Amino acid sequence: MNVNEVLLPGVGLRYEFTTQAGERIAVVARRTGEFEVVGYAGDDRDEGWPLFRLTEEEAEALAQILGAPRIAERFADLTREIPGLSSEPVTVTPASPYVDRPLGHTRARTRTGVSVVAIVRGADVIASPGPDEVLRADDVLVVIGTQEGIDGVTRIIQG
Repeated sequence: MNVNEVLLPGVGLRYEFTTQAGERIAVVARRTGEFEVVGYAGDDRDEGWPLFRLTEEEAEALAQILGAPRIAERFADLTREIPGLSSEPVTVTPASPYVDRPLGHTRARTRTGVSVVAIVRGADVIASPGPDEVLRADDVLVVIGTQEGIDGVTRIIQG
């Protein structure tokens, strides 16, 4: 399936695709964290109608239900719009001093200003993990912040 990405300056990103049944659908990922699912009649991309809107929390729940491993990739896409903001995966290696310890013990946000927006654990995604979420070997932290901050989180996690 082809998914077409369209940058919407000042708004966010629109992801468009055609279902197997031939229906055209788009998901607008807004900079505010909200999502809107839009349907189209025919080929006119300017004549869409909103099917439903989701808060960031609702979209994260739906993404988990639908198989959210691609969520990390999409955070990276969203950060392209904001100069100076990056998103990268940071792997918790088996040698990390934070294996089997809560995320909060890293003090990553306080020390670097970077946010951990998700933890990818195998095929599962823990969206917006809290400080009590225990890190496991091979977890992948999805972090958003400055490149300098992301490098700092990598150093912290590696010990």
